[in-house]
Amino acid sequence: MRLTTKGRFAVTAMVDLGMRHGGGPVTLAEISHRQKISLSYLEQLFGKLRRNGLVDSVRGPGGGYCLAGEMAKMSVADIIVAVDEPIDATQCAGKENCHDDHKCITHDLWANLNEHIIDYLRAVSLKQLVDEQKAKQQGVAQVHDMRDSAKRERTPATA
Repeated sequence: MRLTTKGRFAVTAMVDLGMRHGGGPVTLAEISHRQKISLSYLEQLFGKLRRNGLVDSVRGPGGGYCLAGEMAKMSVADIIVAVDEPIDATQCAGKENCHDDHKCITHDLWANLNEHIIDYLRAVSLKQLVDEQKAKQQGVAQVHDMRDSAKRERTPATA
């Protein structure tokens, strides 16, 4: 199974949007700049995310996108499926025609792997990912504050 760029970028963009939740609409240009994702690619992804009810668009000056629901109720699987990303480790897309139009001998193994992957992605909410990123950013900020404080203590004051 391979998650393609489409699914990865959709999740990344949604985490970025989630981190700014409550601060007003976020433009795709801002997400594009922060995440280094092509603006035209984001436009395609957000069209699908909007049609699937995960984001709302706000038109006009100060417009952009915001989440259409609670982050805790949005799973990673919801995001990936919304952008038409297949989650499938089988060669046959579940059609059981992987070996000369018959089910191959390892089909059930890969089909069961699909179930585990989907269950895992359903269990991870957007809120969890956003909270993890915020905690990491706060930790990095604290480390920088500690380093700056240590530098000031080592540097003799000039009068």
